[in-house]
Amino acid sequence: MIHPDTELRFLNGDVGYGVVATKFIPKGTITWVLDKLDRTFTPLQIIEMGEVFQEIINTYCYRNRDGNLVLCWDMGRFVNHSFNSSCISTAYDFEFAVRDIHPGEELTDDYGYLNIDEPFRAVDEGGDRKIVYPDDLIKYHPMWDKKLISAFRAFPTVPQPLGGLIPAETMDLCHRIAVGQTEMASIISCYYDPNR
Repeated sequence: MIHPDTELRFLNGDVGYGVVATKFIPKGTITWVLDKLDRTFTPLQIIEMGEVFQEIINTYCYRNRDGNLVLCWDMGRFVNHSFNSSCISTAYDFEFAVRDIHPGEELTDDYGYLNIDEPFRAVDEGGDRKIVYPDDLIKYHPMWDKKLISAFRAFPTVPQPLGGLIPAETMDLCHRIAVGQTEMASIISCYYDPNR
């Protein structure tokens, strides 16, 4: 489930729709949670669906650490890519705002940590990276981990409207990570190795 202070907006002809903040979302806020309405499909289930459904799956799903594809039931499936994403996935089936997100600003993910199958050229944002690769998670996880640790530190100090969707033991773990009592699991644990 995507954060409640968001809406779906048409952005432009290049990227189409995106998820935009309607209110201020501070760094450390949980912006998305894998919930009971999200659908998970095995590769075999996808093959059996036929081409029409496969195209939808390929457009709107991400691959989890088990190699299954996850379809978000709400507008979370419209979160666009950015090399300087405002949100980052964690090893705990939720995402954090890794910087303040202001009203009208888009919530974005770096598709490099979503286990894509094929490289693709993204919108040029002026940085060094121009292409998203299937193994970006291996290469960039230390950078993403640093941003996540910083977001965890802010986690206890900001409102968490999606907190009720997180299991109590995971919330407790997050609080312990925030104060340095427990080590954070690296985002590399989200990596799916197709050769394993």
